[in-house]
Amino acid sequence: MTELLEAGVHYGHQTKRWNPKMRGYILEEKNSIYIIDLALTMEQLQQATTYLRDTIKNGGKILFVGTKKQAQEAVREAAEATGQFFVNQRWLGGTLTNLATIRRSVGRLKEIQALEKSPAFSKINKAEASSIRREGAKLLHNLGGIVEMAKLPDAIVIIDTIREEIAVAEANRLGIPVVAIVDTNSDPDKIEYPIAGNDDAIRSIRVILSKLVESILEGKGTRGKSARTPELAAVSE
Repeated sequence: MTELLEAGVHYGHQTKRWNPKMRGYILEEKNSIYIIDLALTMEQLQQATTYLRDTIKNGGKILFVGTKKQAQEAVREAAEATGQFFVNQRWLGGTLTNLATIRRSVGRLKEIQALEKSPAFSKINKAEASSIRREGAKLLHNLGGIVEMAKLPDAIVIIDTIREEIAVAEANRLGIPVVAIVDTNSDPDKIEYPIAGNDDAIRSIRVILSKLVESILEGKGTRGKSARTPELAAVSE
């Protein structure tokens, strides 16, 4: 509870920006801002961490999604610390519902990377080489975190369900369980494992992700062996 309070997880949006479906997660209104009931947040966090731990124990894979500036680095760190997939730059429509097309783009990225390392690349004229590099850089920027995602993930962790509404919709359509931070302007009905909390503050995002990371590492049997969790990285930097 202390960690959540210090990270500002309880601060929701202004009262004029809210979703009535979040009413049950709100403790009070203070200075025109909704305060989230952290007792419920802790219960939800327990349910989410248990689910993710069991998913990993059963050999599942998880996709972390967070493209807003405050979440990008923490999402990448969480995924890399646990050996999972991530999207932290831009959600490409069809990433889940049209995975075959995404895999073709990944194939093109690998083709470019192999070409750049080959002796033949030095023989290509400068204009064409530059064009190939730009194409490869763009593909890597958007697909770098899902290069090895050959099949659909077993679960998705999302930061900001409104910004990532397309990702939520694709997961719902395919029946992929979603774990997500839901702020006071969110629709929790679309999320199987909602975690009521501030999805805008960097520290709030990191402290919640750090708990999810711990559960995933526990599921892998490597808890305590990882270098740094997202929250620890934030503290030390």
